[in-house]
Amino acid sequence: MDRIQVLDPHLADLIAAGEVVERPASVVKELMENAIDAKADSITVEIEHGGLTFLRVTDNGSGIPADQLKTAFLRHATSKLKSEYDLEAICTLGFRGEALAAIAAVSQVSVMSCTQESDMGACLEIEGGVFGAVEEAGCPKGTTMIVRNLFYNTPARLKFMKRDTAEGAAVFAVVQRVALSHPEVSVKFVRDGKQELLTPGDGQLKSAVYAVLGRDLALGFLPVTGSGQDISVTGYISRPTCCRASRNWQFFFLNGRQIKSKLLMAAVEEAYKNQKMVGKFPGCVLHISLKENLVDVNVHPAKTEVKFSDERMVFHSVYHTVFSALEERDQRPEFVLQSEQVDTKPVQHDTELVQQKVRMPEKTTQLYVADSTRPNMVPRSVAVDSGSGEKEHFAPTFTPVEAHRSTKKVNDVDNPVDNVDNPVEKVEYVYTTETKNDENVHNTKNEEKFPKNLQIQPVQTELENSEPQWHIVGELFDTYLMVEQGEMVFLIDKHAAHERMQFDRMKAEDYQPMSQMLLTPVVCRLPAEEQTVLVEHRTQLEEFGFVVEEFGAGALIVRQVPFDVPEGDVEQTLCEIAQHILTKGSADPSSFRDELLHTMACKAAIKGGWKTSLPELEKVAEAVMTGQVKYCPHGRPVAIELTKRQLEKQFKRT
Repeated sequence: MDRIQVLDPHLADLIAAGEVVERPASVVKELMENAIDAKADSITVEIEHGGLTFLRVTDNGSGIPADQLKTAFLRHATSKLKSEYDLEAICTLGFRGEALAAIAAVSQVSVMSCTQESDMGACLEIEGGVFGAVEEAGCPKGTTMIVRNLFYNTPARLKFMKRDTAEGAAVFAVVQRVALSHPEVSVKFVRDGKQELLTPGDGQLKSAVYAVLGRDLALGFLPVTGSGQDISVTGYISRPTCCRASRNWQFFFLNGRQIKSKLLMAAVEEAYKNQKMVGKFPGCVLHISLKENLVDVNVHPAKTEVKFSDERMVFHSVYHTVFSALEERDQRPEFVLQSEQVDTKPVQHDTELVQQKVRMPEKTTQLYVADSTRPNMVPRSVAVDSGSGEKEHFAPTFTPVEAHRSTKKVNDVDNPVDNVDNPVEKVEYVYTTETKNDENVHNTKNEEKFPKNLQIQPVQTELENSEPQWHIVGELFDTYLMVEQGEMVFLIDKHAAHERMQFDRMKAEDYQPMSQMLLTPVVCRLPAEEQTVLVEHRTQLEEFGFVVEEFGAGALIVRQVPFDVPEGDVEQTLCEIAQHILTKGSADPSSFRDELLHTMACKAAIKGGWKTSLPELEKVAEAVMTGQVKYCPHGRPVAIELTKRQLEKQFKRT
């Protein structure tokens, strides 16, 4: 056996660096997190050749004092931990004190830093862990880190680096995640002299999502918010129709730290169950705030994995927040015609005009419109007949109320404006006056000028229906219903909508199928693998009304089927059930039952291309227009919108 000896310090540093610095993206992550911990609100990342030859991170944070510059690059040197008790509630991104030492050990580093209190900064050169002298330097407030020739002294690591484009893409991904994790920080990314990202740093997550993920993805997101005793969940999730083919668009942040968590991933995807298409995955940008003592972030060298003290509480908080958002939102897709010009400006917060009608004596009427984008708007002066043939003038003001898009169902007329902090009632004010002299004008408590003896009498009126009634216009191709409502036309896929209605009914009734014995049994010839799996699951199939037996010669004989399954669909139905078992298994009884209900609902639903009676069509239309049905069980939309304005643009009427 070879002699046991203590490793050379330089070799030990190289080994330790391998745990922290895997590639240029690792360097960028550590330096950006240090900048955020230093309270920076602006960070610029610049790279060349994928970050291997040149990488610079500039911030406007608190900076490093000149006398501590060398200390910052020593192993286990940190300003973020004072005692062992601090480990119980870590609230900073970095804390191990190894990042700067690891980076300096495998590259050539130049650092310039100036604290907010100093007039002059300091600079330091480090090459392969060997320190130069600290010198005085003129530099802006904050810190600038330049890393050159990464892994120049560790060729074994360098040969595993990918092409510049791949390494640069990995750096860009890190920058994007940091930008999403801290929308209050303006993040700029420059690759090979070309700016590829700039976030506003306005503290609005929606702005960061728009800048990082782009317009198309941002418009497919819905806001979510939820909170509990020790946890809050906020952010954005994709509409079921905007799910993607991979999980690459799922971003989870815990107390501002980007993490990877199968628990959170499962919670989100469980909320989409029966709403998204098979093989598609929801996208999300979720920020979870949790008490620091309820999570352990020190379980992975890169700090991307965490351990929750109460996983059940975290799972249910995320699940119910996402599920509630999906259920509450009206997510009917819009019908977009190809020639429709798309506005490429950044997404603005939805606002609606709040209108209030003012009725004067002598039939003088003024319509006041308040817009949250013009809070100082004052309506025109109003002429009021005093009864003597002359008119007085005064300018009543209107306090604007910011209103959000209504999510009320059809015929729900409790309040025409939803989600407003101070809901606006529909009130008609009757103004009367007995004099025309300007002397009889005084200031109210709100500094508004009115005639002294002007009487304002609110007259309550009945609330009108907030949404016009809908009616069926016709049917296209015996498949799509055309429903008109106000200046909107809705195209409804009758099969998809009815399938969802059937699925929800079966779920609510804890579906116990009525079976029918076939006078002539159906012989099905399926692939050997599918046949075997159906025979193995005969017990579960019998619960749904199927009686299946082996018939020899590679065939199955079906003697009994559910009443909802037509005889001609028996073989196809069993084939779909077998495919589900083969791809997803049947270990989860709830999931297996849902998949069977999907199949049963599909077979029992009205078919596209079939002639359907008007009463049946009206039931389908009512379920969609009242919001009871939004998606088919497989996640496909059941209806799309087409506005009168869109049609008029196609006919050049605008």
